[in-house]
Amino acid sequence: MKSSRLWLAASIFALVLVISFIISVPHTRDVTEMQSTLDAAASVPVVTLRDSFKNGAHTITGSLEAPNACVTVTAEAYLTGDESGAESIRLALMFANDTGVCLQIPTRMDFKATVSAPSGLPITATVNGIAATTVS
Repeated sequence: MKSSRLWLAASIFALVLVISFIISVPHTRDVTEMQSTLDAAASVPVVTLRDSFKNGAHTITGSLEAPNACVTVTAEAYLTGDESGAESIRLALMFANDTGVCLQIPTRMDFKATVSAPSGLPITATVNGIAATTVS
């Protein structure tokens, strides 16, 4: 009689353990939905900009998040305009993916670019050709 109670208790414990495991483990569909949300948020880079204007030249400094500390960021600023004469400053930021061994921790990287232009022009930024969101 004691052994049947022991087996019954062990069976109930095992059943509770299996059901808890099934409920607590994330499903594959949940992980892919979370990953696609993260990818969409990461696809638009955010660039922090500071512009100082002196003697007809804009010195644009700032930072952006790179995939790791081994990436080198290059910045180039130039004037853009259209047929209506509207002008703006375009800041092209580029970084190549590092092929070496580097710890994949996102890192803030600083940049600096200078361009001769009139004061008060709007600044737009791209990162590797993708339009970026700018924050002052």
